Amino acid sequence: MIGLGTYAFFWQHSERAPEPLTLAGMLRRTRELDVDLFQICDYAPLLGFSAAELRELRATADELGIRLELGTKGIAVEHLATYLQLAEVLGATLVRSMTNAPGSRPTIAEAEVSLRAALPAYEDAGVTLALETYEQLPSSTLVALVETLASESLGICLDPANTVAGLENPRDVVERCAPYTKNLHVKDFAFARQDGWVGFTLAGAPLGTGLLDYEHEVRTVQPDARGINRIVEHWLPWQGSYAETAARENDWTLTTLTYMKEH
Repeated sequence: MIGLGTYAFFWQHSERAPEPLTLAGMLRRTRELDVDLFQICDYAPLLGFSAAELRELRATADELGIRLELGTKGIAVEHLATYLQLAEVLGATLVRSMTNAPGSRPTIAEAEVSLRAALPAYEDAGVTLALETYEQLPSSTLVALVETLASESLGICLDPANTVAGLENPRDVVERCAPYTKNLHVKDFAFARQDGWVGFTLAGAPLGTGLLDYEHEVRTVQPDARGINRIVEHWLPWQGSYAETAARENDWTLTTLTYMKEH
């Protein structure tokens, strides 16, 4: 299933927006685009929602016919337990996370201990925990961690764009992680020369125009055959004004959805 996430509305729910989109607003926009899945990812205000606000959010999603997924950072046992509780309230069956979190960078041994303690509750609840590929953790190390824990409720959220900053080839990452992939974050990316030719910037690009070999990723992972959801994200730099940035963000979303449906 193809879905949108909070990173598809990054600037529109940011503090730079004159009237930031709420989660309910993002859900309504998702429905307007005929998309049936939304991942609430790295959305800090969610932890402050009251029980009534969570029920209202779930009711809005249900009314719109949108399934929910969750995303956070960190693998502290208490933190993962909190997100499992949120998942159960919101009807989410997947939580994406990363081994690192702001102020916390566990060793692999420490990560294994935390995950061993947290995973039984996820297994009992039928909720999948998907650890994302990113530049601070080599994909080979992430795969080894998932293999060691050997839980049906643990897998990988594959985003090869993130690993470029760790000098990993995206195609290699896709092929290495494919057997363990439980979720896909889809965003294209490209390098651009800086003024004066003093270095490069790695930033987002509309899907199909950058360096992501999306066709190879889909062939290798086979998301539809395996029931793996694909979540649209963007790395869109600020465009100088909110109006221009929001318009570009929406254009990229439409371009990405069209490209994914055609490929």
